[in-house]
Formats: sequence, C-alpha cells, structure tokens
Amino acid sequence: MPAILLCRRPEASFSAALRERFRVLDFLASGEPLPAFLAAAPAAPEPPRAAVVTGGCSVRVDAWFLDAAPSIRCVVSTGAGVDHIDLAECARRGVAVANSGDVYSTDVADYAVGLLLDVLRQLSAAGRYVRRGSWAVQGDYPLGCKLGGKRVGIIGLGNIGSRVAKRLEAFGCVIQYNSRKPKDSVPYKYFPNVHDLAVESDMLIVACALNKETRHIVNKNVLEALGKSGVIVNIGRGSNIDEEELVLALKEGKIAGAGLDVFEHEPKVPAELFSMDNVVLSRHIAVFTKESRSDLHAHTIGNLEAFFSGQPLLSPVQADSVVQ
Repeated sequence: MPAILLCRRPEASFSAALRERFRVLDFLASGEPLPAFLAAAPAAPEPPRAAVVTGGCSVRVDAWFLDAAPSIRCVVSTGAGVDHIDLAECARRGVAVANSGDVYSTDVADYAVGLLLDVLRQLSAAGRYVRRGSWAVQGDYPLGCKLGGKRVGIIGLGNIGSRVAKRLEAFGCVIQYNSRKPKDSVPYKYFPNVHDLAVESDMLIVACALNKETRHIVNKNVLEALGKSGVIVNIGRGSNIDEEELVLALKEGKIAGAGLDVFEHEPKVPAELFSMDNVVLSRHIAVFTKESRSDLHAHTIGNLEAFFSGQPLLSPVQADSVVQ
C-alpha cells in the first residue's frame, strides 16, 4: 500500500477513504516537527512519495519542506489556489503538483453572484432589520440597487472568473476584465491594468490567484477609482486586497459596499466591518457545498491514484500556468 503524507485535517469520510487506499502518515495530528515525525514514522516498504496539502494551514511546501521530506515526488492540494506551494522549487526538484482543478469553480461562481446580489439588494441587512422588529416601528428598509445593466469588472478570468462572467451576462451586465494577457476566446473588453478597469466599472469581482504580482492588486488607488457607488466582491484570496485601505474606504464612504468571503489575516476579520450593513461577510466558504466536498474527495484520490500508477495527473499545475 503506497504511503502518503497528510498535511491537512480531513473530514472523517475523507480520512476513511484515504486510509482504504493508502498508508496515511498524518503530520498535523502528530504535533511534531516534520523531520522528527518522518523519522519516527512506522516502518514500511517505502517512505511517502506523495503529500496532500491545503491552503490556510501552517504547512507551506517550499525548499525546507522538500528537504525535510525528500521522498515526496507529488504534491496534491485540495484547494484551487497554490500560493502555499513554491511551484518553481517543485519544478526544479521534479516534484509534480496538482490542485482541485475546476471542482469548485461552479460553486464559487454562484457564491460570487450571491454576495454581489446580497450587497446590492441588502438581503442580509434587511433580514436583520426585520428580525429586530424594526420594520413595524421604523417602516420599510432603504431601497437597494439593481444588478442588471451594471458594468462588472472581473479581476482574473480563469475557471472561476469566466463562470462568474457567464452568470452575470444573464443579468444583462456589461462584462470587462483584467488578466495577465487578453483572451482571444472571450467577447469582453480587456484592461491591462486594474486601475483603468475600476474607473470603467460599477463593481469589481476579485477572482485571481495570489502571487507577488496580485498581492494588494486592489489598493487605495483602485478603490478610489471604483468610486462612491462602487461595490467590490472578493472570492479570491484576502491579500489580493489591501485590507486596511478597504476598511478605510468603507468607513469614509469612498465605496458603497463589499462582499467578502476571504480576509488578509484569516480567521481574523477587521472588527470595523461587523457593524457595516453595506458589507456582507462569510468565512472562506465559497468553495464548499455538500456536492463539491464529495467531488473534491474523489478528485484528490483520483490525482493520487494517477500518480502512483504512472498516469497523467487529473489537474496538473505548472510553475507558469497559474491563471490570473
């Protein structure tokens, strides 16, 4: 039975499915430093050649990690983002990398549209208003804004961003985008920089990967360019937005609202956002539905089985292929 190094906390059903097929070395459960854990691992015909990791935990796959686990030849991430994996270092060492592919893409796109509708039509805020009994005392809640016809700027037109675009087209929105380079296959207007995209947009949706080029890609200048009636939705990574500047822009009314599923220092969320009715918050959950979680488990196991059988990975990631 091939061995894998597990570097994420799995749900019980996923753990059971992995253990049916592989010898699982559960690193996080051990509480030990990685070299000591591997040295003390039960004897087996071979050391772990594959690792299962995820973003948002303490494990980063970098030179130190690969030095500590030199037998690893494949890293499978259970997330779409790979900012926790040094792709260049993996490529240098001949370590294959796979991610969740497009398992999450449909659900995240749905969620992005849901956040946008919630901010514009004030669904959560109006619901709280009714629950407090304010409707009977203060009258109708202030009106929100329509989605149809709005100019939507999408930052990152990959698997998720393109699905968001198709959904918003159905609402009659005007779609435009920023990415590393224009895409000939889409009919949307391309902007080479995010500032100009913001100037021409009523709302921005952040759907790009996180890397050194996209960290704080939404900064003070972009928020000011979006303007007082602008709305921003982030289903990418928290650090795609300069969070301090976002909080300040919301407090000072420089933008109209935000829908945020991710934050710069998760699970910490700026306390100033809690009292803002024009901000919708969720706990980095856009990727998860009952169906997507089950699909992810099957997809991860499929990637592992492909690796161990010498077949192509289901969703390989190359150092130069991360889509913005």
